[in-house]
Amino acid sequence: MGNCIFCKIINGEIPSQKVYEDDVVFAFKDISPEAPFHILIVPKCHIRNINEINNDNSHIIAHIFEVINKITVEQGIDKDGYRVVSNCGEHGGQTVDHLHFHLLGGRNLAWPPG
Repeated sequence: MGNCIFCKIINGEIPSQKVYEDDVVFAFKDISPEAPFHILIVPKCHIRNINEINNDNSHIIAHIFEVINKITVEQGIDKDGYRVVSNCGEHGGQTVDHLHFHLLGGRNLAWPPG
């Protein structure tokens, strides 16, 4: 996707602070963190949002959650807890049309937020 900021980050056209990368996903620090630990995990293939998950790509989502588990253990936030969020569509708060998961931790994450 030519104008997708996350595709450009994945391709190295825009710099990021990489946390994790494999053949399927790319994870990097959020530039406007909402918690002491805030990273984004994105599939390398362009999936617009949750509504585009189907039988052909759902294995990518399972892999993303395996990566989330790995990152939380490596970063030591697995013991105190964390939050995983994916916004879908304009009214859901999605600002980049590329499926991504926010991984937040490092503090007490009250609910509702804000």
